[in-house]
Amino acid sequence: MSLKAGIVGLPNVGKSTLFSALTLNEAEMANYAFTTIEPNVAIVNLEDPRLYELAKIVQTEKIVPATFQFVDIAGLVAGASKGEGLGNKFLANIREVDAIVHVIRCFENADIMHVNNKIDPISDLKTINIELILADLQTIENVINRIGKKAQNSGDKELKFEFEVALKIRNALENEIMVKNLDLSSEEQAVIKSYQLLTAKPTIYVANLDSDSFKNLESAKYYQELNKYLQDKKEILIPICIKLEYELCKFNDEEKEMFLNEYNIECSGLNLIIKKSFYLLNQATYFTAGKIEARAWVFKKGMNAAQCAGIIHTDFEKKFVKAEVIKYEDYVALNGEKGCREAGKIAIEGKNYIMQDGDVCFFRVAK
Repeated sequence: MSLKAGIVGLPNVGKSTLFSALTLNEAEMANYAFTTIEPNVAIVNLEDPRLYELAKIVQTEKIVPATFQFVDIAGLVAGASKGEGLGNKFLANIREVDAIVHVIRCFENADIMHVNNKIDPISDLKTINIELILADLQTIENVINRIGKKAQNSGDKELKFEFEVALKIRNALENEIMVKNLDLSSEEQAVIKSYQLLTAKPTIYVANLDSDSFKNLESAKYYQELNKYLQDKKEILIPICIKLEYELCKFNDEEKEMFLNEYNIECSGLNLIIKKSFYLLNQATYFTAGKIEARAWVFKKGMNAAQCAGIIHTDFEKKFVKAEVIKYEDYVALNGEKGCREAGKIAIEGKNYIMQDGDVCFFRVAK
C-alpha cells in the first residue's frame, strides 16, 4: 500500500530542509518564496525494530522494511484558493496525498525572510487552514448546486442523504471547522470520500524551532503559544529543530546517539514524524519471515486475512485458503516458527480473521 504525506507550510518555514532530512535527498533550497514549484517526492523507510529482530531469528538474506512517501509541496500564501501565488498547484498536490505534515515557523532569524514580515505561528497556521477551508467550500458549493434541486424534489433517499451531508459540511466550513474535526458516521464519510476534501485529511503540525529554543522548550515563546492553541483543539504538534535534524541525518549511529543524549530526547524528530504520519492513517504492519526475505507489509486496521494476503499479490486474495499466524511476541520468545509450532502457538485462521499489528504470517493459497 503506497502511503503519501504532503509537507506543507508558508514559504521559508523549513519544508524543503525537512524533506531533505527525511529522505536524505537534497530538495532545492534558497532564501526566497516559491523555491519549490514542482513537488519533490521520495520514499523513506518506516524503521521497525521488530523486523530486524525477526531477521536475526530466521537469518534472512534480505530485509525489506515498510515504506512511506513524503512530498515537498510548494509554499502557500493567502489567496491560494483563488489561485494566488502557486495556489492552484499547491491545492492540487494536497489532494493527492493521504495526510498533511504542516510545518510552522517558531523562530526569529533576520537572515531568513518571512512572507508576512513577522513571526506569528498561530496566524501562519490559520492562513493555510483558511485557504484549505475556502477551497473545500468551493467544492461543497459545486456539490450542492449539482444535486440540490433534484434531492429536494425526488424520492431518492441516497441523494437526499448526500444533500443533507453536503449542507452539514458547508455549515461546518463556514464556521471555520475542519472536516477532520467533525464527528461523522461511517455512512457520512463514505458519501464525502469522492469529494477529496482538503480539510478532511489527517494532519500533523510541526513546530520548527532554532537550536536554543529546542533545548529549552519551556521558555520557547512561539512554541508555547502554538502548543496551547493546538492542545485546545486536540491536535498533534511535534517540536523539532529542522536545521539540526538535517545535520543529524549525515551522522553515523554513534554520533546520532550522542546528539540525542545531548538534547535529552529518546527519538529523533524525523522518526517521530514518520511514525506519527503512519499511525495517523490508521495503518499497521504484519510480517513475513523466511531465509530469502524478511518483510514488513502495511495494511489498514480492520482488514481481514484475505485482504492482507492480497497486498502481497492480488491473486493471493482470490485464491486464499488459510493463514498461519504467529504473534510477534511468541515468535521471538520461542525463537521462530519451529519453536512456535512445538508450543502450539501457530493459529490457523480463515479469510475473515482480522489481522493484528505485529502478526507474523504465512499464507496458503490455491494453485
